[in-house]
Amino acid sequence: MSLKDAFIAELKHETSLTHKMLERVPMDKADWKPHERSMPLGKLATHVAEIPHWISTIINIDEFDFQKHYQPVPVTSSAAELLKISEEKTAAAIADLEKMTDAEFEKTWVVKQGDKVYFQLPKKVAIRSWAFSHQFHHRGQLSVYLRLLDIPVPGMYGPTADEAFS
Repeated sequence: MSLKDAFIAELKHETSLTHKMLERVPMDKADWKPHERSMPLGKLATHVAEIPHWISTIINIDEFDFQKHYQPVPVTSSAAELLKISEEKTAAAIADLEKMTDAEFEKTWVVKQGDKVYFQLPKKVAIRSWAFSHQFHHRGQLSVYLRLLDIPVPGMYGPTADEAFS
């Protein structure tokens, strides 16, 4: 199996799990946060929905400069909108992955802010960390927010206290 096919298969699987979480987000509580330093629920959920864009960014921009490329994402207003964003970003990521060869995944991706370089990683490693692991991290945070709001947490890799594994 090629690297792109493995990434696409994993992305599709993980997106289905992410959607189980996003569809439960109560956007009427978008400003709620568990701690003063925490991200508000609406911002976190929107971030989780749009994270697959990093795959496209890594593929299409060899040097990501926060001063040039970063654009804040506005908070959505509904769970349906969260799902739409996730679907659009995932579809674009899959289309970009389809174009890749295994050799292109070896190219270096640079993350910087002006003259300060933060990372230089092979694109395959950047996709794994900046897209997949990033998604898992924030999806985990989102599950804690749901728990604290007494919203049933869906199973991701097994059952939760709220629902059996299906």
